[in-house]
Amino acid sequence: MLWVLLGLMVVETSVVHLLVALWSPRAALVLSLLSLAMIGWFILFIQSFRHHPVRIGPDALVWPVGTLRSLSIPWPQVAGPCDDWTLADLKAAGLFNGALVAHPNIVIALDPPAKAGRRTIRYLAHRLDGPVAFKAAFDLRHLHPGPFASSVSRSG
Repeated sequence: MLWVLLGLMVVETSVVHLLVALWSPRAALVLSLLSLAMIGWFILFIQSFRHHPVRIGPDALVWPVGTLRSLSIPWPQVAGPCDDWTLADLKAAGLFNGALVAHPNIVIALDPPAKAGRRTIRYLAHRLDGPVAFKAAFDLRHLHPGPFASSVSRSG
């Protein structure tokens, strides 16, 4: 989904640069350099999802959004996966959505809620490549809370 957004960014900035070039070639050059830097950063950000997966650790559930931000939730605070949810209800209740522009395919409830700055987070959501594998690893962690670590990758 993020790759589609990147494609739209490239098309839109190309059109804007062509229109600005008719007005001022120097302004178009400056905009082009800024746009190339932004597109380069966005590509690196999309690739960071592979290098920073959701991790089921021995002490906490680590819920990153690439290199942008991350939440580490201690296991006693994790209530479990939610099967019956709507995105609107989750957003109203306090959602940390790691899926960004994609629709999440896994939601985890927190009890008690976590704090992220001034926000209260009651649910974690993400778009995982292997939601079934994540649920199996998550269930295994709940059945055997000993030393265990796993990671599940996400698509960008």
